[in-house]
Amino acid sequence: MKLILVRHPQPLVAPGVCYGSTDLAIAPGKLEHTLAALQLPAGLPLYSSPLRRCAELAARLSPAPRHDGRLAEIHFGAWEMQPWDAIPRTDIDAWAADMVNYRPGGGESVLQMAERINAFYNELTTDAIIICHAGAMRLLTARHEGLSPAEMALQAAQTAHQIPYGATLTL
Repeated sequence: MKLILVRHPQPLVAPGVCYGSTDLAIAPGKLEHTLAALQLPAGLPLYSSPLRRCAELAARLSPAPRHDGRLAEIHFGAWEMQPWDAIPRTDIDAWAADMVNYRPGGGESVLQMAERINAFYNELTTDAIIICHAGAMRLLTARHEGLSPAEMALQAAQTAHQIPYGATLTL
């Protein structure tokens, strides 16, 4: 099965802010910039995170995108929309000590996110385009390699964030 993963355009948020599952608008001009750079095949089903930064791109790419909440970015709980510098160092250290199971800000662990991404992946039956987030892209890549949710979470947690806004990854 061939999957084309597309990261959403740059959201409208100040640099250095933790935003995970917060439903942010797309920064001005970034939707058009992303659309101009994309070259996607026609005729494939298109799935999207329901968060605006993905859904707005999906709506421009398909007349009938399929929104799926399991594709949303990780929920950072009380950390959402906080400057990373304002999050207590002890909390960041606790997350770094257990990247797979720790629930940052009381939100969602990487393992919990991996389980929902795994459930989404297991329902796919055909090639598809998926508009989502960097975290979901790392987890989908790990799942496509045949990893279990625990292995997916560990691999994603150990993978540096190197996926630019609007980037495409073909699996």
